[in-house]
Amino acid sequence: MMRQYELVERVQRYKPDVNEALLNKAYVYAMQKHGHQKRASGDPYFSHPLEVAAILTDMHMDEATIAVALLHDTIEDTSATRQEIDALFGQDLGRLVEGLTKLKKLDLVSKKAEQAENLRKLLLAIAQDVRVLLVKLADRMHNMRTLDHMAPEKRLRIAEETMDIYAPLAGRMGMQGVREELEELAFRHINPEAFETVTHRLADIFERNKTTLTDIEKLLSELFARFGITASVKSRQKKAWSVFRKMETKALSFEQLSDIFGFRVLVGSVEDCYRVLGLIHTTWSMVPGRFKDYISTPKQNDYSSIHTTIVGPAKQRIELQIRTDDMNKIAEYGVAAHALYKDGMTKAPAGHGVSKDTNAYAWLRRTIEALAEGDSPEDFLENTKLELFQDQVFCFTPKGKLIALPRGATPIDFAYAVHTDVGDTCVGVKVNGHVMPLMTELKNGDEVEIIRSKAQVPPAAWESMVVTGKARAAIRRATKNAIRKQYSGLGIRILERAFDRSGKTFSKEKLKPVLHRLGQKEIDDVLAAVGRGELPSQYVIKALFPDYKDERVPPVPRQREEGWFNIRNAAGMLFQVPGRSSSSRKTRTDGALPIRGVQGDLPVKFAPEGAVPGDRIVGILEPGQGITIYPIQSPSLTAFDDHPERWIDVRWDIDEATAERFPARISVTLINAPGSLAEIAGVIAANDANIHNLSMVSTAPDFTEVLIDLEVWDLKHLNRLLSQLKDTSSVSDARRVNG
Repeated sequence: MMRQYELVERVQRYKPDVNEALLNKAYVYAMQKHGHQKRASGDPYFSHPLEVAAILTDMHMDEATIAVALLHDTIEDTSATRQEIDALFGQDLGRLVEGLTKLKKLDLVSKKAEQAENLRKLLLAIAQDVRVLLVKLADRMHNMRTLDHMAPEKRLRIAEETMDIYAPLAGRMGMQGVREELEELAFRHINPEAFETVTHRLADIFERNKTTLTDIEKLLSELFARFGITASVKSRQKKAWSVFRKMETKALSFEQLSDIFGFRVLVGSVEDCYRVLGLIHTTWSMVPGRFKDYISTPKQNDYSSIHTTIVGPAKQRIELQIRTDDMNKIAEYGVAAHALYKDGMTKAPAGHGVSKDTNAYAWLRRTIEALAEGDSPEDFLENTKLELFQDQVFCFTPKGKLIALPRGATPIDFAYAVHTDVGDTCVGVKVNGHVMPLMTELKNGDEVEIIRSKAQVPPAAWESMVVTGKARAAIRRATKNAIRKQYSGLGIRILERAFDRSGKTFSKEKLKPVLHRLGQKEIDDVLAAVGRGELPSQYVIKALFPDYKDERVPPVPRQREEGWFNIRNAAGMLFQVPGRSSSSRKTRTDGALPIRGVQGDLPVKFAPEGAVPGDRIVGILEPGQGITIYPIQSPSLTAFDDHPERWIDVRWDIDEATAERFPARISVTLINAPGSLAEIAGVIAANDANIHNLSMVSTAPDFTEVLIDLEVWDLKHLNRLLSQLKDTSSVSDARRVNG
């Protein structure tokens, strides 16, 4: 384990004026706090933060960042508090340590929504201070290096999470060296057989080509020296994961790969980069289509270099990267290479700190802007992963503005990248002066002209045609707005009918003075809420006419002793729905219902997921079958969006003196252990609920998902039951199922 003075010496090598007192104090404090704690490997726990600090010294981080690395687990895993850290090390370091602690408290992989929320918090924390990212990635790197000591299922989960989130995030922030190591470590655990096969093949190929590689290095170095250019030439070999991914995505065999080896040429200036390029291209033939100038047009993660492929002296393909030493540092360490950090990072002198105008930060800002658009956590996670995994293509507007897009992007993505309004009004496109389909995949250097029409509304089908999160979110919002207009039209019809039956005259303008009483911001919000069944029309009437009383007498309920209950719609119609008698074992789901103003009876039933008092509900008229009652949050209702005439605005009108149970469906994830099913059945029985039906949905080595149809008194009863199930030791998760 690294000693105190050794850590100080590592920092002094690149920062002679290091604050030794800070490092010594953080070292001693963390070692004392972690005490006799052990890791899964049996090593002292303090060895972990110490190794994280060592990784950061390799990136030439300042003493404040190294101190945060030493302290990053103290609040999480020891008796240390934020107040204590603030008092000893200052509020700046305390904020960073607490930020990392909050991230670690969340379970990243138990549920997709929680993983999304953790990613959201991580990006927001990075936006405030990039040192959070650096410590987090170093923490993950050391955990991956020691992953063999974990249980197999945990190793796989952590490796997949690393490959999905942390490795591409490191790449997006320009830290290519970190990305490659994380990918290699994750690949070894996700697909060990493929990892071993590719690694052995690469080792064999290297042995066979060792002499050739040395000869090419010497040949290039002599060429540059002959023309007075100081350059360092080194061969490099593709990593196992990079080779495997290329073989999979392009359906290539190992023998078909032509770029397993490449050469990196490091020079002193940008001018020398282009001089080297000229020498290479005039000495050997360039392979067409294999030249990229990322110095003129840097990648979004600030990567700069010239890439070219030539036919070498032995008629073999040689891939070359030409860059300066500074470009190479940025390529390896990304945002960490911009400068040494100063404490606080608020008033860093010129040349210090990370500029928030870098391309990497520009991407981060765009991602955070997507958070403000109101996407669900799952949508945010999906959109962010799309952004993380894509390489870029560079296209131009007719005026020459450069637009960077993920590879595979379409003109629709381009339109939304220019502006949301441009995307919403896009009806066609010209690519390089030719009219092309909107599904055309854009290429590097394309000039794209968007054809617009104000009458256009983006079709929902576009969502499956785009690859950027921004375009997908904008299309989804436009679709939601279109549906909102549809509900507004239904809401107007419901209100007109309700006002007419109440002897009043309805107009939209009358709603404006009472918006605050209805809890809405705009008139259309009121209409849509009524159309969706979230706001009863009678509430709107009472908001406008506080003294209004509904003097209509509802018909006498029938068969109350058999468990009937009333549902009244906004127009005053009374529905009598056959429910469950408290002593019955089977819920009645059919029967004749007298509807006021309608001749004859209509059978009424619940949707499969059920509905309970306390739910906002809606009735759907099924031609020839009657009415089906759905909770308003049921995804099944989207199937009826195009049929507003079938929607019936209904609400509960329960007689509190009559005890009735109602159907609801829940999903319970059980830990596989003897007696777990009996335990949850006991909890359900103890809460005075009935199990009507039970089925196993899926079974994994550790968990089983069980779908249960219950009968409960009301929504409070159901929520109380779910809460107690979640507190049960054998239950991992319990939630209601809607549709």
